Amino acid sequence: MKTESRIEPPDFALAPAIQDKLDGKTKPRGSLGRIESVALRIALIQGSLTPRLCNPHVLVCAGDPGALGDLRGHTLSAFPQAVTWQMVENFLAEGAAINVLAREAGLRLTIADAGVAHEFGRRDNLVDAKVAPGTASWFDGPAMQRDQCVRAMTNGAALVGQLAHDGCNIIGFGEMGIGNSASAALLTHVFTGTAIGDCVGRGTGLDDSGLARKRATLAGLARAYTGERDALSLLSQFGGFEIAMITGAMLAAARARMVLLIDGFIVTAALLAAHAIEPALLEYCIFSHCSQERGHAIQLRHFDAAPLLDLDLRLGEGTGAALAFPLVRSAVAMLNDMASFEQARISRREQP
Repeated sequence: MKTESRIEPPDFALAPAIQDKLDGKTKPRGSLGRIESVALRIALIQGSLTPRLCNPHVLVCAGDPGALGDLRGHTLSAFPQAVTWQMVENFLAEGAAINVLAREAGLRLTIADAGVAHEFGRRDNLVDAKVAPGTASWFDGPAMQRDQCVRAMTNGAALVGQLAHDGCNIIGFGEMGIGNSASAALLTHVFTGTAIGDCVGRGTGLDDSGLARKRATLAGLARAYTGERDALSLLSQFGGFEIAMITGAMLAAARARMVLLIDGFIVTAALLAAHAIEPALLEYCIFSHCSQERGHAIQLRHFDAAPLLDLDLRLGEGTGAALAFPLVRSAVAMLNDMASFEQARISRREQP
């Protein structure tokens, strides 16, 4: 994938001034904990002592793993593949969890068909970014050809570019794809070096026997792979159109100096690929929550990330990002609007 420019990290020269502003608020130093860290990060990203969150969005990308349509892979999920397109229809009807949570948080929602195995027709509130109606099956080779993966990433980048043009400077990511927790597990394995069995979880609710079959199936796929180990090759082999689209969207968002709200297991799998391509991307990320899906904790440790929430979520869709956004908004409001000791004429703590 051609990139317009390298992602440059924020200018940390402003950090002491931001920290002084935080420490000068009418509170004991550091007493707002990670809320202060969030405020510091956003101020650094924007290069401003008075950051603003504008036109906040959640981008939800949908796609189908081809392995779910393969008899060898149909046991990877407790739900049939058709649920992907049915849930997209639910998004469009504003009936899903992400619709409710985004609305309550004041986030605008964009739904994109990255590669669902269903034809929706022309829909005013659905972005048509379909590369193909589902990926190929991992059992027969790579999920995506390299050019397909690049196309999905480019589609994500173009969509974020339009959002940036419209004034968006903070974006959360969500996904929909029945069976894509299997993709995320494989990507977590190859990008972190963690044993595949430790990366595999219950997904949409497999029982113990289903989980055992899923682990055995994915372990076989991981052992069989002898291809290239660069990020694009690994993403093409084990990813999905929705994961690739999110990967490209993340890279574009960081290049545009947006704040990236990272959701759960599948979205963080996309981040693993994006980070392997552009490590500086990580400085633009805020991790919203820790998923109940066991592989997510592995991903978070890989990034040495401290998520804002731990609510036993495992839904996806960007729901964790939507729930965390009010905390992020509050962090910025605190930095901008909370009085300083001088403004409030309150005595500071005496120095020993």
